[in-house]
Amino acid sequence: MQRTAARIADRAPHQQPNIGLWGFAGAVAGLERTIMLTLPNLLTLSRILAVPLLVGFLWWPAWAAGYAIAFALYCLMGITDYFDGYLARSKGTVSKLGIFLDPIADKIMVASVVLMLVATRDISGWSLIAGIIILLREIAVSGLREFLAQLQVSMPVSSLAKWKTTLQLVSLGGLILAGAVPGWPWIQTVSIAALWGAAVLTLITGWDYLRAGLKYMD
Repeated sequence: MQRTAARIADRAPHQQPNIGLWGFAGAVAGLERTIMLTLPNLLTLSRILAVPLLVGFLWWPAWAAGYAIAFALYCLMGITDYFDGYLARSKGTVSKLGIFLDPIADKIMVASVVLMLVATRDISGWSLIAGIIILLREIAVSGLREFLAQLQVSMPVSSLAKWKTTLQLVSLGGLILAGAVPGWPWIQTVSIAALWGAAVLTLITGWDYLRAGLKYMD
């Protein structure tokens, strides 16, 4: 018995490095998985945290440099919006937190930009109606999604809604860019036209979502 215990004790020091090596490798792999799981969510959170900066640079209508910085920040936020979804899908790491945060980040950014552009009168006159339509639709669809979620009913985004989102983001970005280059008034004109186009698509897609949701409201 003593000789058996001695042989086990003699082998233990030689076996320990292998156990430690595999343990370290497992820890590194686990850390890598954790980083990949959280990276899309961090990108989404960065968009939310960047909104106050975006608002700050749009605060003074006569500050063209501020509009230029805001436009660059707006484009960067759009890029992160693409990559957080791309990384989550390509790595198979779509999380419930990401599904929750992504639409919120988009709506916060859009609502903040619309309100600031109205305050600076970059959106004014009859174009205020287009901005109001966009904001009301975002609120209504969010409420509808929350209602359907309680019934465990999903409401996928339609292809027309994706076009609406694209046109909406382009129009708001164009209005910011117009403030950075006031010598090019055609940018303002084209962006306002795109804003009205987004408002029309907003009404169409909003009605489609509402009609689909009415089936569950009896």
